[in-house]
Amino acid sequence: MDRLERQLSFLMEIDRQKEIIRQTYLADGSRKETDAEHAWHMAVMCAVLSEYANEPIDVARTVLMLLTHDLVEIDAGDTYAYDTEGNATKRERELKAAERIYGLLPEDQSGYFRELWDEFEAMETAEAKFANMLDKIQPVLLTDAAKGKSWTEHGVRKEQIIERNARTHEGSELLWERIRQIIEKNVEAGFIRGEGSGEQPSPL
Repeated sequence: MDRLERQLSFLMEIDRQKEIIRQTYLADGSRKETDAEHAWHMAVMCAVLSEYANEPIDVARTVLMLLTHDLVEIDAGDTYAYDTEGNATKRERELKAAERIYGLLPEDQSGYFRELWDEFEAMETAEAKFANMLDKIQPVLLTDAAKGKSWTEHGVRKEQIIERNARTHEGSELLWERIRQIIEKNVEAGFIRGEGSGEQPSPL
């Protein structure tokens, strides 16, 4: 297959990302967002909020990382943040997916996109830390706007959100502080269960 055909094959394959439904609702609570919508939203957030990164970042590289890191979910599916069983196999499923999906591209582009995905997963560079931070706070912003809809559906507890966001501050201390305020507001409103509430969230 020549270079252009491989590139077109990849581009048509990733159209399937529009079919992957996440657990996060749109801001108006009308329906759940897709993976493609999630990626678009974070890419724009990066362009708008990059000034708040703890360290200077390459915005273009971070945007591309955000647009492509969830392509693995075409094969691996979206794993809900608080699904313990699903998260136990997430890494294995996504590694296999990364090999296949990025491997559709010509070798040079395949290596570059896979490098971006590995960088995001390792969370060691300033770009990866900021991208991971956006990946964590975007659902919080949407769920807050939707009056806690997915949190209440799954019985999510404050300590689970805090644990999941243990490294979010590494991307932006300022944005994490704002998200903490939003979390506390939703605990007070009863949309997030307070600490020690006991019940486990629904995995789906």
